[in-house]
Amino acid sequence: MEHHMSSPTRAMIMAAGLGTRMRPLTNAVPKPLVKVGGKALIDHAIDRLAAAGVTTIVVNLHYKADMLKAHLADRKDVELLYSDETDGLLGTGGGVAKALQYFGSEPFFIHNSDTIWIEGFGMALERMKQRWDPDAMDGLLLMAAMINSVGYEGVGDFLMDSEGRLKRVPPGRVSPFAFPGVQIVHPRLFENAPKGGFSTNVLWDRAIEKERLFGIRLDGLWIHVGTPQAVAEADELLADLAPAA
Repeated sequence: MEHHMSSPTRAMIMAAGLGTRMRPLTNAVPKPLVKVGGKALIDHAIDRLAAAGVTTIVVNLHYKADMLKAHLADRKDVELLYSDETDGLLGTGGGVAKALQYFGSEPFFIHNSDTIWIEGFGMALERMKQRWDPDAMDGLLLMAAMINSVGYEGVGDFLMDSEGRLKRVPPGRVSPFAFPGVQIVHPRLFENAPKGGFSTNVLWDRAIEKERLFGIRLDGLWIHVGTPQAVAEADELLADLAPAA
């Protein structure tokens, strides 16, 4: 029963970015409203979080904020709150730090607005909830195997041991995993966080030192939607996988 109590029911969707790599699509709309498979990216994220039992979602806003709010006004299935960054972007860490008041002392999901995946065995967010252990962890990151990733061009983000503990990739090594932009964090991850804008990487490194940053493997296919080309590829992929009508 105790386990159930610690399951996150709140989330933050990172939706403030400029989406410069997504131009020209983002000249007209903010990146979270770019459609993939006929549905805005942010709706893919909200649908998944709602299906995993999340009832309150904080969305940070900066670029074309009014357009995003107008689009989300139709969503009645979850409570939506907004964290306004129109005065200046705060980065992945600063954006969450500004919104911490909405989470109290409860763990919560952080979900990038440009990440979608095709589920494999089980539902990724449900598996994360089951793996989450607030006593041992400050953060639990979804990890996508590079071989099951589409549209990602980096060299991977972390090494993961048999227990799921994460470490940085030493120089000259390549990681088999990329971070697809979904994590569960405990508010304590943000204790003594830098002021203003900063990257979550700063906090992850602190958690790694304490051996309190963990990963869980995505049992599916991650589609990184970072460019117009990637949007086209994702559309094709989702169309191929859609059950024939």
